[in-house]
Amino acid sequence: MIHSTAIIHSSVKLGKNVSIGAFCLIDANVSIDDGTVLESHVVVKGKTSIGKGNHIYQFASVGEDCQDKKYAGEPTELIIGDNNIIRESVTIHRGTIQDKSVTKIGSNNLLMCFVHIAHDCVIGDNSIFATGATLAGHVHIGDWVIMGGLTAAHQFCHIGAHSFIGGGTIILADVPPYIMVGNNGEPRGINSEGLKRRGFSSETIAQIKRGYKILYRNNYRAIEAVEKLKELSGETQEITLMADFVSRSSRGIVR
Repeated sequence: MIHSTAIIHSSVKLGKNVSIGAFCLIDANVSIDDGTVLESHVVVKGKTSIGKGNHIYQFASVGEDCQDKKYAGEPTELIIGDNNIIRESVTIHRGTIQDKSVTKIGSNNLLMCFVHIAHDCVIGDNSIFATGATLAGHVHIGDWVIMGGLTAAHQFCHIGAHSFIGGGTIILADVPPYIMVGNNGEPRGINSEGLKRRGFSSETIAQIKRGYKILYRNNYRAIEAVEKLKELSGETQEITLMADFVSRSSRGIVR
């Protein structure tokens, strides 16, 4: 259903059973795939691609120019996957040519009201961003991450899969996979409860705890911790993931 008050550019590509509510504005170079719902007063600008089965609530701004003074109108892009819930007043900006010219959001994510996703961010699948969570430019978020309410991530930070960021936290360094970060920005163990809910075995969780101790309890330098993690990893892909993440970190990890 397309409401009669919606303004839709002639170049917009709409899939099957797309619903666009009252007073929405859909600009040029936008595509919206099957079954996506836009409630009233949603603004989508291009170049933006929105996948299947998304639900975008009122007053969201999707695909707007980024808030970067270097941006000079270059053609950049926003790609959104499938089955995301984007709540009231969320803002998501396109990329910049200083990176890969694209902001990308995966599938099955929940962005609660007033979340901000800045230019060039890359978000995986199945993550939750609580009310007011904010990502600066170039932030990368893995799968199954939970960002608590009013959290903020500094530009270029990477937050690994299955991590949990406590409400009100400011992230200034990279967060390895599986880690819980308290609201003082310091690591507080692993996200055991989240891992249990997602079907991780007790043996795997115990192995991840050993990896955490190597990173944070034995006073190793990062390069030493990576070597110890590699020794521990064996056939445990979760420990390999931790080691690879730390070895690639350019900002250093939370301490």
